[in-house]
Amino acid sequence: MRIAVTGSIATDHLMSFPGRFTDQLIADHLDQVSLSFLVDRLDVHRGGVAANIAFGLGRLGLTPHLIGAAGLDFAEYGTWLRAAGVNTDAVRISETLHTARFVCTTDEAQNQIATFYAGAMADAGKIDLAAVAARCGGFDLVHVGADAPEAMLRHTETARRAGIRLAADPSQQLARLDETQARRLVDRAHLLFTNEYEAALLRERTGWSEREILLRVGTWIITRGAEGVSLSRCGQPRLDVSAVPTEKIVDPTGVGDAFRSGFLAGLSWDWPEERAAQLGCALASVVLETVGTQEYKLLAADLIDRVERAYGHDTAREIEPRLAGLA
Repeated sequence: MRIAVTGSIATDHLMSFPGRFTDQLIADHLDQVSLSFLVDRLDVHRGGVAANIAFGLGRLGLTPHLIGAAGLDFAEYGTWLRAAGVNTDAVRISETLHTARFVCTTDEAQNQIATFYAGAMADAGKIDLAAVAARCGGFDLVHVGADAPEAMLRHTETARRAGIRLAADPSQQLARLDETQARRLVDRAHLLFTNEYEAALLRERTGWSEREILLRVGTWIITRGAEGVSLSRCGQPRLDVSAVPTEKIVDPTGVGDAFRSGFLAGLSWDWPEERAAQLGCALASVVLETVGTQEYKLLAADLIDRVERAYGHDTAREIEPRLAGLA
């Protein structure tokens, strides 16, 4: 399966606050908040939702096409991604702007406060997905992740006109979308990804009920943190897949992206959605134990062991052949 992953490419500045954000908030003064958190750790890593997902797919043995905009500082990052198996030919490089920046502080309860600077991502709307697809021999699926809103809308419409299956994943950009935009991104998507909060926000933004959304999409995948993942299709019972347990939670940043990498890889291998979600959950647990969204080690034996502990021996044996080539 030829997969195009569109969305943000960024540098992550990740900080850890040794307390709880909620302890610093005063209930009667939430209309005027002025807080500063003294953090005890700063890590700078490569990130961006599209780059993270493409990196995970590459590490699993696929060759995804990364489609997004980066800055004049992208050379080293591009080399890193290509070494992981990612095709970066369609990345648009700005001559004047820096690659986007994601600044995130995480407290001891895994709550996060984040800020995103678009930088070169503002040029993403200038990318012609149809031209990229023509050069690459076409795509079987286009994942439209958080990006400049005009780019998300343009890529969505291009994929629809070309008859390419669409994976809609508006995530952090939902807050910036109006009703018409949100509906355009979701309607007729083959896959729809959200977390629980985004699911509620999506209903509010589109004005559609859960049933109305399910009537318009193929499968709605909702990540639920420690509760795992749910997969819903219109007229069918909801399928719940438990999370892969971990004893060492380090940083939740990029965990959802890792799930998407595993899930899309499974679908590309023609696995049932349940099996693909199980691989996604296993990869997510690896990233949860790592600081940095692309700094994890991916070993076949480790992934298979995680799957076996969470889902049983038979499931592990089913996925083992596909993972045998991992280092």
